[in-house]
Amino acid sequence: MTVATADIRDFFFRYRSYTPVPLVLVMLIFARPTPLSFAVGIPMAAAGEFIRLWGVSIAGVETRVTGGVGASTLITSGPFSYVRNPLYVGNILIYLGLGVASMALFPWLQGAALAFFAFQYRSIVSLEEDFLSEKFGDGYREYRVAVPRFIPDGRRFSGKPAVQPVLSWGRGFRSERRTLQAIIILTAALILIGSL
Repeated sequence: MTVATADIRDFFFRYRSYTPVPLVLVMLIFARPTPLSFAVGIPMAAAGEFIRLWGVSIAGVETRVTGGVGASTLITSGPFSYVRNPLYVGNILIYLGLGVASMALFPWLQGAALAFFAFQYRSIVSLEEDFLSEKFGDGYREYRVAVPRFIPDGRRFSGKPAVQPVLSWGRGFRSERRTLQAIIILTAALILIGSL
């Protein structure tokens, strides 16, 4: 791996909360929502947020760190038992769902956003996988082989998990407060734009 590759992975990890901002601005400027686009896009975004909420209800605030990759526990339960990166899968569904609901520059903006986030998350995940492999060794390697990175295949991880955090929906809602607020504000903005 080159220094430039390491730098881009670290950049995307540190600023992953801000990289959607240009997409959101373009989406709002060119939004042309319709009842059909809402009927398709909003359930997609809601499914993405449910996956995120389920994941953070297990993983907790460790999912919000931006200083550097870290993990105190190898989490293999809940949505992590079906896909190794459920929060990123959830994010992509949220972005894509809101993009479809907006009908902004459809389908070009949605396709470009999907390509960008696929590149960004592959970069971030490779950085995280290096860390997890080094910290958790064979336990992580077994999990990595058994569980898909992004697209679930319907099978649940059946390996011997380490002690897992307890599922706490309250902790999840507290952690997701900003994400939920952003989704609600964007949905309301699209409703307002659609009514003009």
